[in-house]
Order: sequence, then C-alpha cells, then structure tokens
Amino acid sequence: MTTDAIIALSRDRRLVLGSRSPRRVQLLAELGVVFRQAVSEIDEAQQLGEDPFRYAVRLAEDKARGVARLCDPDEIVIGGDTVVVLEGIILGKPSNRDEAVATLLKLSGEQHTVCTALALANGTGILCSGAENTEVYFNRVTSEQIERYVDTGEPMDKAGAYGIQGMGAFLVDRIEGNLDNVVGLPRALLDSLARKAHRLVLHGTDC
Repeated sequence: MTTDAIIALSRDRRLVLGSRSPRRVQLLAELGVVFRQAVSEIDEAQQLGEDPFRYAVRLAEDKARGVARLCDPDEIVIGGDTVVVLEGIILGKPSNRDEAVATLLKLSGEQHTVCTALALANGTGILCSGAENTEVYFNRVTSEQIERYVDTGEPMDKAGAYGIQGMGAFLVDRIEGNLDNVVGLPRALLDSLARKAHRLVLHGTDC
C-alpha cells in the first residue's frame, strides 16, 4: 500500500482531521503526516429512504465541509464516517448497555458490511470524496460472551458495538477487504483522494 500522495499533500497544505475518533488519529499519525484535529457539530440523522452507503458519504462530506468553514484557506480537512450495515439497516453506536448487547446478538453468526467514507474539503467546498466497503463475518457467540464483552465498555463508542482491533477481535471469524477500513481510516482510499485533491488545489484539475 502506497501513501505517497497523502504525504505529498501534507507537505504543500496543512491537514486537519475533522474527527473525534482516536482510531483515525492513530492511523493517520502512523502515516507520518503532520495534522491537527478539529470537529464541528452536524446533524447525523439518516434521511428518510437514504441509502446507508450514500448516507456515510454525505456525513463525511458534511463533517469535512463544516470544519473547513472554520479553517484557514490553505488547510485541507479530512472528514470521515463509518457505518455498519446488516441487511440494509445501519447499526449505529449503542446508547446503552442493553442496546449494545442487542446489536451484537443480531451480528452473531452473520455477515455484515462496514463502510467507511472519506471526504476532503477546503474553504471552497468538497474537493473529493469516496467510500470503501469491507465484508465482516462474525463467529456465532453466546449471550454470556457478549455480555462479558459489553461489560468491558469497549463497544459503547463504536459503530456496530465492537472494536475489531481490540477485545472485540474474538467476535470476528474473517473479513473480505481491508482491516483499516473497519477500524475507520482506509488508507488506500485516503491516498487516492489525496492525489485528486492535490491536483485540484495545485492545477485546478483532477485529471
């Protein structure tokens, strides 16, 4: 996996990560780029009839656009959103323990899709956006195993109520796609978008 484009972009423009996610902070820092973190409050409600995957892209764009309005003109904002989709339904972050248990019981023994969308923006608006999907296959687990996991507190701030990179790894049988997409920052997609954004800000074209 190459990350040349995001590194090149970070040398020409200051980067802002428009996300509270500690996982995204860690993954972006591991690329060796310099950035700061900022967030803006947006309405994250899914619109009536809105496709889950389009919803993820729209939220990533709204987050990037909202932060970019508060940034300097030479800064580029990275917005992101991750959704867990089971049979066309988004399973969001649980609001309480019972909801976390119920979500994991639904996922037990099933295949679901994790979609992470990214958007890059500056003061002029959205430069580019896109999404990546990873198929995740859960082991069949007992309610007792789920309750013990929920009691650790790890699921409470995560879409789908689990962290594949943490104690929740036992839930997952296998994945088809990139692991960093499930964690929340698909670096190959980020590099592809960074290449497009770099061409736009330097030459006015993504060709």
